[in-house]
Amino acid sequence: MLWFRRDLRLADHPALLAAIHAAGEDGAVLPLFVFDDRLWEPSGDPRRRFLLDALADLREQTDGALVFRHGHPAAVLPKLAAEVEAVSVHVSADAGPYGRQRDAAVERALGGIPLVRTGSPYAVTPGRVTKRDGSPFQVFSPFARAWREHGWRAPAPRPADPRWHGGVHSDDPPRAATDAVLPPAGEAAAVAAWHRFRDVRLTGYAEGRNLPGTDGTSRMSAYLKYGCIHPRTLLADVAGVEGESARRFTDELAWRDFYADVLWHRPESAREYLKPELQDLGYDTGPQAEELVRAWQEGRTGFPIVDAGMRQLLGEAYVHNRVRMIVASFLVKDLHQEWTLGARHFLHHLVDGDLASNNHGWQWVAGTGTDAAPFYRVFNPITQGKKFDPDGSYVRRWVPELRGLDAAHVHEPWTAPGGIPQGYPAPIVDHAHERQVALDRYQRLRDR
Repeated sequence: MLWFRRDLRLADHPALLAAIHAAGEDGAVLPLFVFDDRLWEPSGDPRRRFLLDALADLREQTDGALVFRHGHPAAVLPKLAAEVEAVSVHVSADAGPYGRQRDAAVERALGGIPLVRTGSPYAVTPGRVTKRDGSPFQVFSPFARAWREHGWRAPAPRPADPRWHGGVHSDDPPRAATDAVLPPAGEAAAVAAWHRFRDVRLTGYAEGRNLPGTDGTSRMSAYLKYGCIHPRTLLADVAGVEGESARRFTDELAWRDFYADVLWHRPESAREYLKPELQDLGYDTGPQAEELVRAWQEGRTGFPIVDAGMRQLLGEAYVHNRVRMIVASFLVKDLHQEWTLGARHFLHHLVDGDLASNNHGWQWVAGTGTDAAPFYRVFNPITQGKKFDPDGSYVRRWVPELRGLDAAHVHEPWTAPGGIPQGYPAPIVDHAHERQVALDRYQRLRDR
């Protein structure tokens, strides 16, 4: 039996090969996906819809044999294993806090049937890259150097003609709908998206990755989240490519492994402060603060690059990485809100919502995580907009009220000859003032 989780593909799938080997020449593999309420319920509709589409693709690849079951895996797996007389249950290892607890419970419930973990969703399984004394890395740059030195396996071969165990009852999948425009899901879509990036945009990635108005990033995050493609496949393709762009792209995969490694060693950091001393920084509460948060969520802060990012989140269930940092800094350091609020909002709306990357990315911006230069970094939404969206194309796409403004005024619409265009709000805060408030609070905390 092969229990699919974050590995919804057939190529470069070591656990699938292990299951085929365990089944033997005369045996067959039963493919299974369990809809676990602990994971399904907290997910927003974009992730649910993308997951269902990826599963539909996987069911087609398995000749209709993929079985769906609802319930807690510790109850579902033993019952189904007994039903089909499974000799083993195969999975890709899960490094997340809940996944580790769940798998331990499943292992106990299976009794004498082994739960075999082979491979993981990462280039290097979390916990394997450590300092020389065996302690975990806490800063990205030294981790990335050690990660590269450690290396990773070559992609596993795709099985030529796997035999699937058919005829097993399958529950109907749940339903999910979203107004967000999502990318096509599934393994073939992931491979096609990767090839388009590799062949057309990779060479310009070093510059293009920071420009939200251009098609400069890979947009592979949702596919990696659900394992429609494995990062080893991407790394193998760029291994022989020289230059800054290939190195920068590899760094992004290293960041993904780094945050998973941090979460492996510090599972509480998924929802708690990696630097708990900043929990006492002082955050704004009350009706006025709540209204400012709603303005941020709905993309009506009066800061064009922030509003464009938050509207992209609602429209595409995705936000460009540079803009993610800008809108996160605005929430934490201009509106004085805890990073946990923003992390929850993003996880609910993002199609690529990954617990380790999302929540530790928020902690990095908030200065509570792995950033080596923590709280002092405050993103200025005006200068960031001018620098990374110089012609205003990104803002104009997502903020139609500003489409009539030229590049000289689109990031500061209050300076336009006719003033702020009708329908667009004035800035809800004074950035310079709120920046100083944030820094003063941080200094007072340090002085205690």
